[in-house]
Amino acid sequence: MVIAARRTPIGTRGRALAALNAEQLAAPVLRAALGDAEAAVGRRLSVADVVLGNCMGPGGNPARVSALAAGLGVEVPGATVDRQCGSGLAAVLDAATAIRAGDDRPRLAGGVESPSTAPVRSLDGVPYDRAPFAPQGWPDPDMVRAAEDLATVDGIGRERQDAHAVRSHQRARAARDAGRFAEELVPVAGLTADDSIGVAEPLLPRLPALFEGGTLTAGTATRISDGAAAVAVVSRRLAGRAPGLVLRGHAVVGCDPALPGVGAAPAVRAALDSANASLRDVTAIEIVEAFAAQSLAVLDRLGLDDDDPRVCADGGALALGHPWGASGAISVVRLFGRLVRAGAPAGTLGVAAASVGGGLGVAAVFEVVR
Repeated sequence: MVIAARRTPIGTRGRALAALNAEQLAAPVLRAALGDAEAAVGRRLSVADVVLGNCMGPGGNPARVSALAAGLGVEVPGATVDRQCGSGLAAVLDAATAIRAGDDRPRLAGGVESPSTAPVRSLDGVPYDRAPFAPQGWPDPDMVRAAEDLATVDGIGRERQDAHAVRSHQRARAARDAGRFAEELVPVAGLTADDSIGVAEPLLPRLPALFEGGTLTAGTATRISDGAAAVAVVSRRLAGRAPGLVLRGHAVVGCDPALPGVGAAPAVRAALDSANASLRDVTAIEIVEAFAAQSLAVLDRLGLDDDDPRVCADGGALALGHPWGASGAISVVRLFGRLVRAGAPAGTLGVAAASVGGGLGVAAVFEVVR
């Protein structure tokens, strides 16, 4: 059960958060989530583990390093999860699964990414951006190319993609201005709000396509970003009367690595099946918007309208930014804000999901308890 959820503001790579490494981003949200959880249950909590998603960091188990940086004590271990853009959500599921298996000690889980400080990797002295997502002989497009290919296969044109990005920015700006992000944010390095909301919106009609003859632009792709998120996961027994989100069902699935952007769709269906629920039962949906074309392709496969008010109601990654290893955890933080903090009644369902490079999808179904 998630009883506390916090995140940093999301900062565009090379800007406000550029001087902070992974543990400097993660430590403040770990402390904040733990402090909120202790206030919710009315006593101090002894953390059994810290589980964080991370994709492109320095290695060396950033979760353990972050736990030490947060001052949790040398006795608190850490584990780092790499499911690429689904890493943060996968970390939350790993923490919840450990508790479900019978070890009901509390955990802190989430994700962190600092592209601004990520090391340059090389093979035989030649720098490269990422490791392979698939073995030789398999399709292994980079995510921008994969999103363009998906737009072509599904016939998702530029006008529809631009409209989706505009909607994300408009929703995020309205949420920010109404203060709906305020209680989940932990300011760091002087940054108090997500720095990319609204920036690309006025430029969308004028931006050139990223590929000749293509439809994808810099405005319909997310900004590479720095950020972190953490949630406190406890057993129902330990939570007592504290409100929160109970994990009802979850799934991790594989899909064609040539079109990895669709992975969230079968993952959502599998997670709903495991929760014995349907999309009709769900009030809030958070899908990581890596690209407008990718997000729309997932909505199409789920039978949802482009402007479904349940989906990323306060804007998604197209507006907020996309710190890869943290984005899945940010989806859980957003569900917590939209449902628990907003006073949704017990029994309300929410879904968090992400498509993952290499052809994966991860999704979870949560239920409000009070």
